Amino acid sequence: PATRLHSRFLPDCVGFESLYRELWSIKVVDICPNLNVVFFCFAGVNCNSVEKKIYVNLNYTIPCVRLLNATHQIGCQSSLSGDVGVLHVLESEENLDWVLSSGQTPPYMVILESALFTRSIMMKLKEGSSRVAGVVVVAPSTNPPEGFSPHHACPNENSGVYSDSYDPALAHCNATLWNPLGSGLSYEEFDFPIFSLKEDNDTQVIRQCYQEHNRGGNGSNPQYPLCAMQLFSHMSAVTDTATCMRRNDINFSLSPEMVCDPLGDYNVWAATRPLNTTTKGHKMFESVVIAAARLDSRSFFFDVAPGAESAATGFIALLAAAHALRNVTQAAQPNRTILYTFFQGETFDYIGSSRMVYEMMNNQSVVDLDNIHSVLEVGQVGLRPDSKLWLHSDPVSRRNDSVNQELVENLRLAAGTTGVLVDEPSTSQPLPPSSFQRFLRARPIPGVVIENHDSRFSNRYYESMFDNAEYLNVTYPPNLTPEEQFEQPLEIAKALTEVATTVARALYVQAGGSESQLDSINADPQIVSQMLYGFLVRSNNSWFQQVVPSELASHLGESQSSEPTLLVQYLLANLTGSVVNVTQEDCQKQREHEKDEDSNYMWVQGAANGTVRESFCVRSTVHLSKALSPAFDLREYTSQDYSTWTESRWKSIKGRIFLVASPDLEKLTLGVGVGVLLASLFLTYIISSKADILFSSGREPATATY
Repeated sequence: PATRLHSRFLPDCVGFESLYRELWSIKVVDICPNLNVVFFCFAGVNCNSVEKKIYVNLNYTIPCVRLLNATHQIGCQSSLSGDVGVLHVLESEENLDWVLSSGQTPPYMVILESALFTRSIMMKLKEGSSRVAGVVVVAPSTNPPEGFSPHHACPNENSGVYSDSYDPALAHCNATLWNPLGSGLSYEEFDFPIFSLKEDNDTQVIRQCYQEHNRGGNGSNPQYPLCAMQLFSHMSAVTDTATCMRRNDINFSLSPEMVCDPLGDYNVWAATRPLNTTTKGHKMFESVVIAAARLDSRSFFFDVAPGAESAATGFIALLAAAHALRNVTQAAQPNRTILYTFFQGETFDYIGSSRMVYEMMNNQSVVDLDNIHSVLEVGQVGLRPDSKLWLHSDPVSRRNDSVNQELVENLRLAAGTTGVLVDEPSTSQPLPPSSFQRFLRARPIPGVVIENHDSRFSNRYYESMFDNAEYLNVTYPPNLTPEEQFEQPLEIAKALTEVATTVARALYVQAGGSESQLDSINADPQIVSQMLYGFLVRSNNSWFQQVVPSELASHLGESQSSEPTLLVQYLLANLTGSVVNVTQEDCQKQREHEKDEDSNYMWVQGAANGTVRESFCVRSTVHLSKALSPAFDLREYTSQDYSTWTESRWKSIKGRIFLVASPDLEKLTLGVGVGVLLASLFLTYIISSKADILFSSGREPATATY
């Protein structure tokens, strides 16, 4: 409980001046957190700046947050007023005994190097949580060579196509364990806060504070004052999604507070020719080939999910393929329409794809399931030397499906023209985790998922913070400027360009295009290199600035983008659309002027010419559609058919370190304070009772004359 934690660390508030001199070498001073204390300041100490001198606030703290679904909650949280513990740097798993039993000053705030951030250690800390106030993981500057994945070993096992009613022998990864390194740590619940810190000045201060104050010599207990840390990450939602959504609906005030939000975003889609967006449902004589990729990824820690191989390789390859098809689909339009779709929320039980399928089944989409000819999904396709693409399909639906085999043959044909090696897994192997499974769950639609693995992920950092640019070898010489890095060709980009060209050519033939046009379909390696840099290294670059509107440009940062949906939307429009020579005002009204309700017009910044940008209008078929689970529209918060994931809200995320005094000194301080209070009350009583004598003025006699 918070009360117990805080009462354990009451500092010396009266004699803090002497403590200052002892602690000033590391600029950390001691006081109790969250107490309203009146200080009598002497020796020129400025009371207004005491708090700044007491705490060292930690920068770039990244928390683990709470998520909820239909049945339970996962993640981490602190108490309402933050959790406090004495710092302990864990040096090995054997050293856990100090934290869990032998240490004399619990609870502890455990500092872990990333090599010790394992399921084994974290579950032991969870079992001994009464002595653990929190955990801080120091993120390394390089990826761990042995691999690390806190995700499930069988991702999305309960939301795909395989179940007790659809080939139960393939359900629950019975045939193939896709993510063998998956520890499931991201799906555990911890009742203490867990933060990640970069290896920088903050971690140096923490280590120095620990070495000087908390590390006892010769196996002895350390002496007070001790270095402590306080972490704030209180979560508002509890129990499960049904509970938190019910609390959201309770409005007892004029400004009700929400406690959780459904996970969701937007899907991005575009077509090789305009589709009638005003009329929903089935389109007569319309046949669509869906080309799909996912946009999202996750890790144990909030908003640190680069997803370099798990997501970025797939959607970058599909973007490059869409660009390669722009000219040929305008000059020699194939019989079928290619529908590029980029799904959000696929990590959490296929939110984006299940939403699109739901809308197609209920006549809320531009096409329905009857219009779908086939599906080609681009998954993890980061190729390395001597690796190949694997063409995965569903063993159940392909038994009597000639279209499925046609798609495989078209992929083999396209790969033969680009030099990419392709192969098929065994005929009994199920589909890997993929958006295509949600389409199969609704109807036996032909389709293929292309991946860089056969029976298990080759990605050793699946859904972790280490699935980053370094893992794909997106690195640059140190002497290059950011713009020079942006223009630098990459080896991984060459391989990804070949994949994109293969995808583009296969899509064109699958859509009914002529094989004689294949040589003219080629992805651009420079664009692929620039997208890798923009999505994985630095989103604030010259090209991304050109293709987005001014209001989005301010969100482009010095690191990877946190706005992939909007960036993909504008990149797709620029890569597949055309420039319209109109003013900004006319661009915004162009749909009305041209009666072109099926296209989308966007005004983007354009290239910089000195201090002025040469903005322009782009016409494309790019649209956004909701990527929100149907469970929240249907208010079925315990649904077993759709994702029910929500994220708790919070008010404060921060961490700070300070020093705590010994319990004996705290008791002495309290005793002195109580004694001073009693003495003051007694003295006040005495003075009040003798006030007539002490404060009376002598009266003049009544007969006095002047």
